[in-house]
Amino acid sequence: MLDTLEFVAHKTDVWLEITTLLIPGANDSAEEINAATKWIASKLGTHVPLHFSAFHPDYKLLDRPPTELAKLEEARSIAMKNGLRFVYTGNVIDIVAQAPTARCVARA
Repeated sequence: MLDTLEFVAHKTDVWLEITTLLIPGANDSAEEINAATKWIASKLGTHVPLHFSAFHPDYKLLDRPPTELAKLEEARSIAMKNGLRFVYTGNVIDIVAQAPTARCVARA
C-alpha cells in the first residue's frame, strides 16, 4: 500500500487524499500516528490532505468504543506538528477541523 501511495503521489496526475479510520485500541496510539504522519510528510509531501475519521461500533466490530473527539484532535495536532498542512477530522461534529465541504453541510 505504501508503494502505491508513493506511486500515485509522484508518478500520476491523480488527486491524492488519505483517510485514516482511528479505531480505539487498534491504530490510535500517539506513536503510530506520529510515525504515519512523519512518513506521509517525508514520502508524499506536506501538501497531501489527511483525514482522521472517527470509528463508530457497528455490525461485526462492536467490542470497541467510538473514537473520542479528543483522540481525533490529538491525531490532528501530531500530524500538523509533523508538517502536514491540510489535516481534517471526520465522522464527528468538529467545526474547527472538518474539511471545508463538511463545514458547509454541517451549517445547512
